[in-house]
Amino acid sequence: MIAAIDWTTVVNWISEPKHLFDAISFVLGLLYLFLEFKASIWLWPVGIVMPIVHSITYYKAGLYADFGMEFFYVLVAVYGFVKWRMGKVGEGKEKPIAHFPPMMAIVGVVAFAAVWGGIYYFLANYTDSTVPVLDAFTTALSIIAYWALAHKWAEQWLLWLVVDAVCTVLYIRKGIPFSSVLYGFYTVMAVLGYLNWLRLMKQQQ
Repeated sequence: MIAAIDWTTVVNWISEPKHLFDAISFVLGLLYLFLEFKASIWLWPVGIVMPIVHSITYYKAGLYADFGMEFFYVLVAVYGFVKWRMGKVGEGKEKPIAHFPPMMAIVGVVAFAAVWGGIYYFLANYTDSTVPVLDAFTTALSIIAYWALAHKWAEQWLLWLVVDAVCTVLYIRKGIPFSSVLYGFYTVMAVLGYLNWLRLMKQQQ
């Protein structure tokens, strides 16, 4: 017979600051993903609030690179909103979905390698991070993915696919259950999101 759920214990567990902010991040993350999947410009306002909540969760978990980058993500969210809102010059429409330009992809790879190395060096030498390689990797690739998202390039989903898969494992190791489940879901949705954006891109043409 299945034991009855002790809801008092569950509530007390969620009420702990670490788990409470993790749970809030979970809800905001689902909303953000839904809006991103729909290519809705309203993902950016959510993208301003979500990093603030995430920063608290990551700091408590000792993920210092992720913590610091959340403030960068707030700025990117503002930039992304403006970029999407501008749309095509003179047409007053939202920016259309497009493919990642080949030359920009080369720039992205070089920038990723440089940022990953720089963040890793800082974490390994100036913090007590226990996962400097993976923390630096996901942070650096997230920067490139956000850049691609701000330009509304469909391949940004493929970058997030890698980030999300690595983060799922990383957050399980760091004991952040809600975020680990969320990023596991993100991993699956990154594939579906990419296919949906390709479909939307054909429709807009």
